Amino acid sequence: MKFISDPPIPVKIQKMKERVCWLHPSIVSRKIDQTSMVIDDGNSDNPEFSFLVIGDSGSKTRHNPQRRVAELMLPHRQECSFVLHTGDVIYIVGSREYYPENFIEPYREFLVGGENPKSIFYDRITFLTPILPVIGNHDYYDVPLMYRLLAGSTLPLRRLFRYKNIEIGWYGSEQGDAFARAFLDYLKRFQSQQELEFHLDEHYSAKTETGRCLRYEPGRFTRLPNRYYTFRYGGIDFFALDSNTFNEPSPLPATKEGEASRRQLEKRRQEIEQEEMRILNACDRLNPDRPEDAEQLDALKAKLYQIDEIKIDIEKQLASHREPAVDFEQLQWFKQRLIESWHTDQVRGRVVYFHHPPYVTEASKWDQAQTLAVRHRLRACLDEVAQTLGGATQGRPLVDLILNGHAHCLEYLRTTDTGHGDSHLHCIICGGSGRRPRRQREQGPELMEAFPDSTGTSLRKVADSLLFIGRNGYDAWKRLPYSFARIDVKDGRPPKFVIRPFVAERFQGEWYNRELQPWEI
Repeated sequence: MKFISDPPIPVKIQKMKERVCWLHPSIVSRKIDQTSMVIDDGNSDNPEFSFLVIGDSGSKTRHNPQRRVAELMLPHRQECSFVLHTGDVIYIVGSREYYPENFIEPYREFLVGGENPKSIFYDRITFLTPILPVIGNHDYYDVPLMYRLLAGSTLPLRRLFRYKNIEIGWYGSEQGDAFARAFLDYLKRFQSQQELEFHLDEHYSAKTETGRCLRYEPGRFTRLPNRYYTFRYGGIDFFALDSNTFNEPSPLPATKEGEASRRQLEKRRQEIEQEEMRILNACDRLNPDRPEDAEQLDALKAKLYQIDEIKIDIEKQLASHREPAVDFEQLQWFKQRLIESWHTDQVRGRVVYFHHPPYVTEASKWDQAQTLAVRHRLRACLDEVAQTLGGATQGRPLVDLILNGHAHCLEYLRTTDTGHGDSHLHCIICGGSGRRPRRQREQGPELMEAFPDSTGTSLRKVADSLLFIGRNGYDAWKRLPYSFARIDVKDGRPPKFVIRPFVAERFQGEWYNRELQPWEI
């Protein structure tokens, strides 16, 4: 049985457009830009500000690491203007029934009415401190109806059938609908055009260079305009992207090499399915009510979740016999807005955040076909930006900072001179804020990539991993570090960014808080 399904890219795009009434006549007539917003907190003109970054947070286990991270964030809440979330708000499949326990309760101090979190409905969240997410793959995931019925039944039945993903419950994400209702301005909910127009006139009253846009007001109205969006704060342009719609692998070539790759993928799928059965058998021999077994069960469940991700990546590659669906509309939007940003005098820096990292050394993500697909599409986009701008950048990288999640770690990478628009980028992966951390790959911190040349292909270094905080050690010496980052933005052109990582680590049954040395970029 297929346990988790990922909606096709055209479905994701169309469903999200319907939810925000994309280009509705009432929106067009008011010249509203549905991809921009203004954070109206009285501080957005201050060139020195701070923000927090979290990601891959949305689960609750026995030790509740997500809450530990949230508690570490609290002393910074008054000093930080907002929190960027790099995706996977809810595990396993972004179901609405897990928002109360896996999002509202852990971050209750960030919410209006958070002193009584049980009274907050997932589709009526108002933030005191903005939490600004991009959508992750798990926020889009669904499950087959039959498995929903089994997984949503009683715990004894779930254990009887040995199904691994007991966090699925009665609902999937409904193709990203739960995320949209929780965070986006869900205009589809209005029953009449009059209601819609009244709402637009009340909340789309801010103005930017591209027209009217949504006014985000902490404590009053905290909705995002779209699944991808931009805002300006302290002279920095922030671009939030939905990488789930440009992560489809390129098709395998119709050559002998392509057929060999297909056979290798099919063999790999068979091997991990056999490994999956061995893990399920091992789970059957453990009792979650016994403390000595519970930790081992958590580790085995983490392996099963990782297997699910590998299987989905393999399925995407095996299905890639035709040109993949790619969200060129979003990529074109990003390209154009980035060019406009460089031509705007008030802008002194640029930050981009999205879920899937283009560069990563976490063991389960670095060789995924989706990682390479995102890298190549981002690179192609930045190449076009670089060609248009010419010497206008004066040797600066096209963006100052790229923030990602998806990989369950905290990692800092810097790209080399790749020969493309993605040269000399600073990349921070913040995906260790609640889901079980993972190890760094055995191949080490240097990322190599094959480039075509006159002799066929050659390997070149494209990035270095300068910091990796993830699972390490074994057995009694195993360490599980959960993390977030604080970023302080300094005045000046170009701006300076001071990165401060924070870690809540579980070791030998105890929690330890660590603050690592900051660095400046």
